[in-house]
Amino acid sequence: MSTQERLEVTRTIHAAPGDVFAVLCDPQGHVAIDATGMLQDASGDVVRAAGDSFVVHMDRESLGDLPELGRYDVTVQVRDLEPDRLISWTVLGRIRPQIGHVYGYRLDPATGEDGATATVVTSFYDWSDIHPDYRPLDMFPIVSAAALACTLGILDRTVRRGYVRAASR
Repeated sequence: MSTQERLEVTRTIHAAPGDVFAVLCDPQGHVAIDATGMLQDASGDVVRAAGDSFVVHMDRESLGDLPELGRYDVTVQVRDLEPDRLISWTVLGRIRPQIGHVYGYRLDPATGEDGATATVVTSFYDWSDIHPDYRPLDMFPIVSAAALACTLGILDRTVRRGYVRAASR
């Protein structure tokens, strides 16, 4: 599903929802599955509830759209967290006012063609509630549907190979 202010991409991953969710709650998991190349590293603990946060060390040069941003840090603040079902977050950065775009994943239990446990994972990116100051810039979406789809492919591979949490930084 794609609308003018929201992208959604879905993929079935042949793993239990809990295994997928574990990667999505881990700051290092976000870095491990990122297809954009922007997420370079992360600092913080596994998130367990709405309101939890962690820091992501970014490099905007990889997108090629605003190389003058270079390397910078953002805080990922969890908005919604339903274990094994939903995680969403907003990105808090240095710029004011905050942008207000939301990223996330919805997980639905499924059964694979072979009868094994699977998870239908929907990655979404929503900029419908961005601050009005950013609307005239016509810069959204920052991350494309193709990048969301690629990230789901990396998530699939990462989970099926047995994700091991990276050491905390």
